Amino acid sequence: MKYVGAREANQKFSKLLAEAENGEIVTVTRRGKPVVRLVAVSDRRDPDRARAAERLRRSHELGIRLGGRRFTRDELHDR
Repeated sequence: MKYVGAREANQKFSKLLAEAENGEIVTVTRRGKPVVRLVAVSDRRDPDRARAAERLRRSHELGIRLGGRRFTRDELHDR
């Protein structure tokens, strides 16, 4: 993970964007504190990773088995 200050991020945005697109996670800081992260939306270099993420997303939609009764993700987060 790479950290850059806000001023540097402003001056070198195109370069940082290319780095994020190539898989680097770029964290932009302001006064030493993390503010935002630049990450690629999809990892075009690794189609297996994208398929695994899609399977995980679908399993969350279907719910999780806990001793016979199925609970959806939303039910688990409701209190």
